[in-house]
Amino acid sequence: MTDPFVKPEDDTAADAIAAIADELALFDDWMDRYQYIIELGRKLPPFPKEWANDAHRVPGCQSQVWLEAKDMGDALFLAGASDAAIVSGLVALLLRVYSGRSRAEILQTDPGFLRELGLVQALSTNRGNGVEAMARAIRKAAATQDVA
Repeated sequence: MTDPFVKPEDDTAADAIAAIADELALFDDWMDRYQYIIELGRKLPPFPKEWANDAHRVPGCQSQVWLEAKDMGDALFLAGASDAAIVSGLVALLLRVYSGRSRAEILQTDPGFLRELGLVQALSTNRGNGVEAMARAIRKAAATQDVA
């Protein structure tokens, strides 16, 4: 089985946010940005089918979104998936920022970057709420000691 947990591409969460901002700035309009975000979702590691259940489901999302967290050394690694293409891309963005970071770094990285990048405002209200619910779920996992 392929490892479903996302490995960090950037040195820090702040570097990941800056890189995402630079990548999104390459596109002139939101349709192109959406296409790029959808592509990111397609590149997520395969999420184990047995994890696509209520125990892993993120509440507050219009689409089905699942999340798993695992301690590996000093870092918390995350795996995620959604049944909607655009939401899978948003999951990929969040995991790029948060996966493979220390619990302290996760908790110090405010999900406000989603608004600063214009991602929440560009989405429907329900999808925007869902993205924020995913960020809350990740931060909750970082604040909880009993991660799988």
